[in-house]
Amino acid sequence: MTPVQLIERALASLGQNADWKDQALQLEALVPDGSSRRFFRVQAGAKSMLAVLPPENDAPGMEEARAFHAIGLHLGQSGAPTPQIFGFDQASGLALCEDLGEERLYERVQAQGIKASLYLYEQSVRQLARMQVRAADGFETSWCWDTPVYDRELMLKRESGYFLQACCTDLLGLDFDRTVLEQTCEQLANDAAKAPVSYFLHRDFQSRNIMICNEQVRFIDFQGGRLGPLAYDLASLLIDPYIQLSREEQVHLLDVYLSALAEVSTYNPEQFRHEYVLLALQRNLQILGAFAFLSKVRRKPFFAQFLGPALDSLRGLLAKPEAAEYAALKDICEQCRQKMNEFKVAEG
Repeated sequence: MTPVQLIERALASLGQNADWKDQALQLEALVPDGSSRRFFRVQAGAKSMLAVLPPENDAPGMEEARAFHAIGLHLGQSGAPTPQIFGFDQASGLALCEDLGEERLYERVQAQGIKASLYLYEQSVRQLARMQVRAADGFETSWCWDTPVYDRELMLKRESGYFLQACCTDLLGLDFDRTVLEQTCEQLANDAAKAPVSYFLHRDFQSRNIMICNEQVRFIDFQGGRLGPLAYDLASLLIDPYIQLSREEQVHLLDVYLSALAEVSTYNPEQFRHEYVLLALQRNLQILGAFAFLSKVRRKPFFAQFLGPALDSLRGLLAKPEAAEYAALKDICEQCRQKMNEFKVAEG
């Protein structure tokens, strides 16, 4: 069955939406960033929806699609600013949801600068704090397609291990003492895993996953959601290499977030600040692993330009007092920076 036929069948299943009946459909294929899912803008006259399809004959993709549907419905019911889901086809994994347009926080900053966009960041972190606390209530881990909880094993395999393999070894070809580095990564994971994991975790909360619709922020790509610690998603946004917020902007937004968090939770702010550095380190390692993989293996050169900023961010985090015990990570970070500079000279 073609995408057009699937979408027509899904629209027919909506039943009550008479505006879509007997209308000639127009489909516009949209190009995703790093996802293998298929996206279409579906239009009938002045109306439009977004159709999301998993890759063909892909079992994990089907699980991801089901997670998108279940988690999306739950987030909407909890008051999170996510797109409304209109329908879902269990057989194909096709989801029909609200079309939020084209503009993401990333594009807004590119067009107008961070100062003119700061109020959208403030809105984002306030909404994030509310979503993390409220959406944890009634969240079912059976909805998750990847892992149900962000834990130490995930940190070691999918973040620090991803960094060591995809970035340090496969992309940069560095010669390093893997045993010492893995021990340091285990220590970091042990420390980071002490943060409570009873909150909703988006796990890819960054400027390209925040839409701007009528000057209101809307959150997308939540299908990887699970239970986890509070500070991870905030760190994802504040160290986002796509934008490169200044230190002052990061401090300001962390304060705005904590103010909003205090309205919905009694979480200790000093505990949060300590956990923030550890979880920001974990997220930074994940970013470097992912961008290295996407640029080298998936051959998506767009991501390569952000490896340098991500390394700068990692270096800044490792300079903080909370990271004093992770000397081996500091060393490998400098090796990565040196190799990246050598690549630039060779390309020049």
